Amino acid sequence: MNTRTEAVKAYLLELQDRICKALEDEDGGARFIEDAWTRPAGGGGRTRVMDNGTVIEKGGVNFSHVHGTGLPPSASAHRPELAGRSFEALGVSLVMHPHNPHVPTSHANVRFFIAEKEGEEPVWWFGGGFDLTPYYGYEEDCVHWHQIAERACAPFGDDVYLRYKAWCDRYFHLKHRNEPRGIGGLFFDDLNSWDFDTSFAFMRAIGDAYIQAWLPIVQRRRETPWTEQQKAFQEFRRGRYVEFNLVYDRGTLFGLQSGGRTESILMSLPPTVRWGYDWKPEPGSEEARLTDYFLQDRDWLGVAPALGLEP
Repeated sequence: MNTRTEAVKAYLLELQDRICKALEDEDGGARFIEDAWTRPAGGGGRTRVMDNGTVIEKGGVNFSHVHGTGLPPSASAHRPELAGRSFEALGVSLVMHPHNPHVPTSHANVRFFIAEKEGEEPVWWFGGGFDLTPYYGYEEDCVHWHQIAERACAPFGDDVYLRYKAWCDRYFHLKHRNEPRGIGGLFFDDLNSWDFDTSFAFMRAIGDAYIQAWLPIVQRRRETPWTEQQKAFQEFRRGRYVEFNLVYDRGTLFGLQSGGRTESILMSLPPTVRWGYDWKPEPGSEEARLTDYFLQDRDWLGVAPALGLEP
């Protein structure tokens, strides 16, 4: 493990600790259970899962560091320069599924990949981002989420937030449903256009911003009363989340194809979910407003002034 990888690993382990502590403090009930695992082909990780907490119905914060000599098709199909190289992939990935349908599901990950071959320069890049999946939308929550995203990106260039917001909108899109998974956020991958130190600093900025983005929303919505009908709608919308993760998600595909630990990879799936044949919400209902208004590729920062919120 070279010095670059050591520095990234130290940050990721500290980030996992810090996020878990903040989430445990906010939940006020359950604690994360840690499961350390190893991969026969090389490497391992530590999975931390919370079940049936006060706020969090199911949540997981994973650290993984896998390495090997043969890359799975999901990683090498469009990168022929990786052929014959050994690789290391490190990351922290998390998903939080709340009990309350008025609290959105949140997802974040930051990761680093490096492939090396004797006598040649290493190939490396960073990736990551965070995105929000509401069930009952609140404009101020969407604005806040995107404000934190924009502030994390701002030191790295005026156009960074806009580029990675647009990438997030494209990536977290269910093509077979022709609808977004949520209200977006940030997504970036293959980041090596800056030097290593700048790229690493950007990854840290995104990793550090997650708690600032999600916890204030949790604190606003956690005590909102909800009905069994609203819980059923949450479970119906969770079906979309499952569809995306199993059909499109790069991290899921890479993990399964590279021989990662299945339970850790699939910890992102919600605990209860439902599908209804061709079910649609009543026109004009709050359930319909989710898809008609909130699940659009919207400029949430531009919405802020009309709501009387600081831009």
